Amino acid sequence: MTDGLTPPKALPEDEALVLLTLGELEVEGQVLDSSNTTFYCSATLDGVAAACVYKPMAGERPLWDFPDGTLAEREVAAYAVSAATGWALVPPTVLRDGPAGEGMVQLWIDTDETVDLGRLVRRRNDATLRRIAVLDAVINNGDRKGGHLLPTVEGRIYGIDHGVTFNVDDKLRTVLWQWAGEPLTAEAVDTLIALRADIDGPLGERLMELLTTREVRRTRRRIDRLLRSAIHPEPSGDWPAVPWPPF
Repeated sequence: MTDGLTPPKALPEDEALVLLTLGELEVEGQVLDSSNTTFYCSATLDGVAAACVYKPMAGERPLWDFPDGTLAEREVAAYAVSAATGWALVPPTVLRDGPAGEGMVQLWIDTDETVDLGRLVRRRNDATLRRIAVLDAVINNGDRKGGHLLPTVEGRIYGIDHGVTFNVDDKLRTVLWQWAGEPLTAEAVDTLIALRADIDGPLGERLMELLTTREVRRTRRRIDRLLRSAIHPEPSGDWPAVPWPPF
């Protein structure tokens, strides 16, 4: 994908956010297997360049069950929640103007192509995957496919493609059900307690800029529900529990 293009660059999160926000965006290619318009771009600032993903709002395909806001805003909201947990599960993501108008811009992650995603999604003893499962429950992720998990050569795992999140109806669909019904880890409980406080403060203010009041309220309720039950959610049986295709 990156032959002849600006290569991915690992950056500290704060530096990545500045580069993505203020850097000059140049479209270098298009990701053709994406359901919405997605560009491979370079972001350049003060001589530093890095590859990034750019999804303009103008290229979004309307979804009947997401009538309010944009998919780009939901992607940025998912990053905001991830950042608030301190788990760094979503690559640095910003909302900004670009060559095709306002949209989501996210740092491109260089993945380890040797990792078998089919095996990856079945891991039970992976702390990062379990954290992603908790994040998905908070943001009500309706599309956690295996291909939306990015393992790196450094051993990290990122989650991407969070456009169909924060719906007011329960829509959790994921390939990460291996902890369903099991107690949350102590770390997850502590993180959710802190997240619950933050959503009544700075995080909530940021989400209100990106989502509807009702969607933010439902996010708060999902956190409360997770803290009351202290277990990983289970499939409800009211809708398909796994997205299709799963990868």
